Amino acid sequence: RELGQEWEQERFPFREEDLRYQRVKPDLRPQSNAVVICMMDNSGSMYQSKKFLARSFFFLLYQFVRYRYINVELVFISHTTTAKEVNEEEFFHKGESGGTFISSAYDKALEVISERYSPEIWNVYAFHCSDGDNWVQDTPRAIALAGELCSQCNLFGYGEIKSTWRADTTMADEFEVIKAENFVTVSIDAKEDIWPAFKKLLKIAEK
Repeated sequence: RELGQEWEQERFPFREEDLRYQRVKPDLRPQSNAVVICMMDNSGSMYQSKKFLARSFFFLLYQFVRYRYINVELVFISHTTTAKEVNEEEFFHKGESGGTFISSAYDKALEVISERYSPEIWNVYAFHCSDGDNWVQDTPRAIALAGELCSQCNLFGYGEIKSTWRADTTMADEFEVIKAENFVTVSIDAKEDIWPAFKKLLKIAEK
């Protein structure tokens, strides 16, 4: 089942010309292949309401990439303290208990890129949704692997879906040390934040 299929009955506030974001610079790579790697924290704190927001954002990203390339594939990576590649149904509807090691998702994404989606052949777009919580001991590794993903991707984004509680420091704060031009963080509190967050991502994509 294609991502966003059920959205056909619910009009989302965008038109095809919005996806151009004025002038999207043409990709210099000659190939027409692209992959969208969707990563999400599936620990107990990621409730269905948060997954709904994540699904909406992933849908827009997929539509944007599909508009630019002929052949587009999707990869879903679910994680808690460990990560695994799953199908779309498991990704959005199956929750797990336990803590969060964000680095596990980035490790798995890099493994998938290495094995199946070489940047020499594929245009790689990766996006990770989380509520911002992570085990403190994992954060340095997560930051390092995020930097490595930036080197492999056309665009790498991190979306923080805020919790009802907020820690003093979340991963969005930690990722401020990453200065790669193709890296973007966005914050989503509610459905009305999705489109502004996506427009912020498009600004990075057109550079």
